[in-house]
Amino acid sequence: MSGGGTGSRAEAAFAAAFGGAPDLVVQAPGRVNLIGEHTDYNDGFVLPCAIDSGTVIAARRRSDAVLAAVAADFGEEDRIALDSPIARAGGWRDYVRGVAEVLRREGLARGAEVAIAGDVPQGAGLSSSASLEVALATTLARLQGLELGPTRIALLAQKAENDFVGCACGIMDQLVSARAGEGQALLIDCRSLDCRPVPMPEGLAVIVIHSGIERGLVDGAYNERRRQCEAAARHYGVAALRDLDEEALLAGRKGLDPVAFRRARHVVTENARTLAAAEALASGDLPRLGLLMAQSHASMRDDFEITLPAIDRLAEIAAEAIGGEGGARMTGGGFGGCIVALAPQALVERVREAVERGYRSPDDRPARFMVCRASAGAGPV
Repeated sequence: MSGGGTGSRAEAAFAAAFGGAPDLVVQAPGRVNLIGEHTDYNDGFVLPCAIDSGTVIAARRRSDAVLAAVAADFGEEDRIALDSPIARAGGWRDYVRGVAEVLRREGLARGAEVAIAGDVPQGAGLSSSASLEVALATTLARLQGLELGPTRIALLAQKAENDFVGCACGIMDQLVSARAGEGQALLIDCRSLDCRPVPMPEGLAVIVIHSGIERGLVDGAYNERRRQCEAAARHYGVAALRDLDEEALLAGRKGLDPVAFRRARHVVTENARTLAAAEALASGDLPRLGLLMAQSHASMRDDFEITLPAIDRLAEIAAEAIGGEGGARMTGGGFGGCIVALAPQALVERVREAVERGYRSPDDRPARFMVCRASAGAGPV
């Protein structure tokens, strides 16, 4: 992702709020998950790529223990004392405050002025929150001359989301925002945090289509799914559902709550699909990739119960337009947001036309259509 217009907005907001020029401008991308949904907090596998939308932060050091922040997109400010425990304040401020509190506990918080701008659609399942957290953690570390490394940055950002904001997310969003490579997807082992770049075939378009349904009740439903998965893992006597295959899942299901079994079946089969999809993507086997994406969507719909009828229809329309040359599925935490479609660039307009012709949101809005580029992770603009 380049700074572009988002970077200009961050720098303009910085000049208006603080005067002068920033010491540093940093970006961190959003992401779209190609396959591997709700597997990350089960120690499983995910296959996201960073996108060319994200968060840009213009920043300058301060000599005191204050983090002064302005959000260009909201015209709002926050002022955070870093020499005592930090309280929540709601909205975008909690992500800023969460990163500041985690760094404070680690002894890494120093005063700074920051202006924040972003162009990741919120509520779309493209991880605007992780983009902000990673961008801010990277910025505050670099202002101090600290080379924490992208995985450490991702872990600090995840801790902010888990412990301060209160969403029990896995590591995927923050890790791909910190570590992604240009033109590549990233196969992440969420247990070991090993990351393997997976080259995207030449001419393959990453199409993100927003359903027009803002994701609601996500944190509560997300945390409920996590508890159900943890209960299933305890039933099977494993550390995480990552440690089961389909045979063991079926053999040991007696006595397990049927809902918890379906949740577990999604995770176990999704892990297998994700590994297979990484191989299909690397080899350019688009028919195989499309089949795996269709199976993933069906599993999210039937076993994990996180899609909506409108989302199902949107994925169906896109998949039909693509035919056997790629696929489509819901992406993100669920209950709204986006689908992701992978197809040759030559089919993009066919997909766009099919969606425009065949889809309206429940409140009669058209879908929002984005063609994304697999982009690099966090760093200076």
